[in-house]
Amino acid sequence: MVRWRSGTVAAVRRRWAGATELDVDLSDGTRMRALAYPALVGDPEPGDRVLLNAGALLMGLGTGGYALVVALPDRLPADPPQAADSRAAGHLVKARYTPLQPIMLGVDEVASPHHALLAAAESLDGMPVITADLHSALPAILAGVHADAPDARVAYLLTDGGALPAWFSRTLAGLADHLVGTVSVGQAFGGDLEASTLHSGLLAARHVLGADVAIVAQGPGNLGTGTRWGFSGVAVGEAVNAVAALGGRAVGSLRISAADPRPRHRGVSHHSLTAYGRVALAAAELVVPDGLDPALAADVATGLAPLEARHRIVTVASDGLDAALRASPVGLSTMGRGLDADHAYFLAAAAAGRHAAGLLG
Repeated sequence: MVRWRSGTVAAVRRRWAGATELDVDLSDGTRMRALAYPALVGDPEPGDRVLLNAGALLMGLGTGGYALVVALPDRLPADPPQAADSRAAGHLVKARYTPLQPIMLGVDEVASPHHALLAAAESLDGMPVITADLHSALPAILAGVHADAPDARVAYLLTDGGALPAWFSRTLAGLADHLVGTVSVGQAFGGDLEASTLHSGLLAARHVLGADVAIVAQGPGNLGTGTRWGFSGVAVGEAVNAVAALGGRAVGSLRISAADPRPRHRGVSHHSLTAYGRVALAAAELVVPDGLDPALAADVATGLAPLEARHRIVTVASDGLDAALRASPVGLSTMGRGLDADHAYFLAAAAAGRHAAGLLG
């Protein structure tokens, strides 16, 4: 449950798109690192009293290691300019029935300027859509796409398996100039466009943002329980099904590692094997980079063998991808490991991006 704390803002550490990082002094003399989303709670300044949800910080969670500002009780933000009883500015409620539920303008609802376009949209027109388990794959996939197709228009679909606010991701903030836009889908919010489902979000990426390629991945903060079915990345398989239903071309980014200390994630992670092998009912093109260490390559081949009946396993040349990864506009990190510490993971994601780029006409 919620672990509440109250304190006073001591300093603003830094700001990025949609988020403000703070130092907060508590009444017991301790200091906490906290994060506020100004669009939800207002923009804290030194001296403001803040109410915090401190659970993630107290548990020592890596990705979610902040106390989160719930309110500035003495300086509430002004109401939005729209009338409270009007749907003219949208009625798409995200993070529904939680204390901070925001009401957004859905890209395809009646009040949206894109309603007529999306009401008529039926197909992705064969657009390549890269599906990935972890948010950390996003910049590596993008590097792979732009290595061969630097002018490709790439959209990101933020699903709700990890962080709900797009604003939480410093990676996404750093990639803003390299994407045509972000569509937050399901319970996720804070993207350039809001969609109620992945299906409408994919259609918006294609027909509103004009994307040539889309990347689908959850926000930061993957949840896993160490069981076959208990992980948030299981939604990758459902994303493949959505792409197929809309006439897109699913390209599967595989979670490959020789560095993860957990056996279930070495070679091809059980997350990829379950999502693509058990959940995805439609076919995808699963991408393996060439040049892997022979022992790792053998483990990958063994792991993927049962998936060959449904999917097409594609080997992609990796020459030039290391340089593309090192030129990423944002740092690369997965589970605390950087590019050199888990090279195969990032190389596999970049290879999926390269393969998608090769599918463009």
